[in-house]
Amino acid sequence: MPRYAMIIDVKKCIGCFACQVACQTQNELPPENALIRFEDKEEGKYPNVKYTVLPVQCQHCQDAPCVPVCPTTASYKHETGVTLVDKNKCMGCRRCIAACPYNVRTHIASEGVVQGCTLCLMTEVAKGHEPVCVQTCLTKARFFGDLDNPQGEFAKLLPKARPLRPDFGTKPTLLYIL
Repeated sequence: MPRYAMIIDVKKCIGCFACQVACQTQNELPPENALIRFEDKEEGKYPNVKYTVLPVQCQHCQDAPCVPVCPTTASYKHETGVTLVDKNKCMGCRRCIAACPYNVRTHIASEGVVQGCTLCLMTEVAKGHEPVCVQTCLTKARFFGDLDNPQGEFAKLLPKARPLRPDFGTKPTLLYIL
């Protein structure tokens, strides 16, 4: 069984929101909900200014704090390592949102449930495709692969990739090249 992961090369991301729009469309989310958010940062003084865009989404943590706090077991770890929410079990209590140190889950008010990134596991990946955010990325800043069988560009970048916040101790499988 694969252990899926994603790498985002922040140096390539231009903050165009194509991944976010593709994700919202794929997941049929209302406009006020998103599973990918962006943090931007400016450093330096004119004329030596550096601008960085950081896309943040579910980190698919190996030690996901959102899972044990769920009273209905709606938040769970799939055998591929992906952290998911079973909408049929979710009662919308938002404990998982509070537990997530990355602030990446969203409450879908119209449905009364919480949702997080699925890495398109049951849709695109099940068909042999990459998640829509990877497919849509205009600058090819996103890479998807199997940690147990890394191939291609994903394999080349894996040694350089790091967790966004290793100090949280959640062991994320969404990694960054900063």
